[in-house]
Amino acid sequence: MNSIIHISDLHLGGVAEPTLLEAVQDLVPDLEPDAIVLSGDLCLRARHGEFLAARCFIRDLQKTAPVVFLPGNHDVQWWRRPLIPFDRSAKYRKFIQYFGPTLTPTLSVPGILIATVLTAHGIAWGSLTFRLRDLAVKGHLPRTEAERVQKLFGKADQNQIRVLVVHHNVLRGELSERMGLARWQTAQRRIVSSGAEIVLCGHDHQECADMIDGRVVVSCAGTLCSRTRGGRPAVFNRIRWDDDSIHVELYKWESEKGLFRRNDVHAFGRTGGCKGGGATEKTS
Repeated sequence: MNSIIHISDLHLGGVAEPTLLEAVQDLVPDLEPDAIVLSGDLCLRARHGEFLAARCFIRDLQKTAPVVFLPGNHDVQWWRRPLIPFDRSAKYRKFIQYFGPTLTPTLSVPGILIATVLTAHGIAWGSLTFRLRDLAVKGHLPRTEAERVQKLFGKADQNQIRVLVVHHNVLRGELSERMGLARWQTAQRRIVSSGAEIVLCGHDHQECADMIDGRVVVSCAGTLCSRTRGGRPAVFNRIRWDDDSIHVELYKWESEKGLFRRNDVHAFGRTGGCKGGGATEKTS
């Protein structure tokens, strides 16, 4: 089976957990992924040292497989251009300095086409909210970006699974009870219309595996920093698939053993609907 490692919300900075980062670096080569995805929030405060640490972390992962990553809301210097629609590059200047000008990379390898959409725009018209604490936190999925991805997926080979990556959680968080995206119903319709079979996201700091409209499998990775939701263990995901099904495997941190271990497996059908009723298998 092909596989993707899905990691999110490193938050390199004051809340980073070096032990967890090192454990992931040690384990990932043994899992032999075809690609690795970091779905945003590499940094905590978008500082130079944090971006440098993220670059080193990514370069280590690249020894195993191609790595796809994009900015999250913590990687955006939103105060540079709040509510100003032009010259958006100022908000992403540090990210571009360390990782280059491409904010929405695409990866095509045998069996996989990965496309990304930038949902972290800082304080922007598309994600305005009455909650002051969410002004620079909420994301939005622009129509033009969804249409761009739809064209990309329309050109995919028949044997390629179509994977969409965004930062903000596209389903309501179980503990937070919050949606990561503004106008989330519209965003979900755009994700389904894009032709994606899988969407990878983060932001909520709680792991999740489910579906949108019975058609798109959602993998929401947890965080590798100390700010886990509800004091839960850190989690990263592995996605595996064959012709009939998609499996989202949750690798949870076991602090007493000092390692990540596969704990839950969620299985879904490739043609819509949950395989086996969306069964979850616990492994010991």
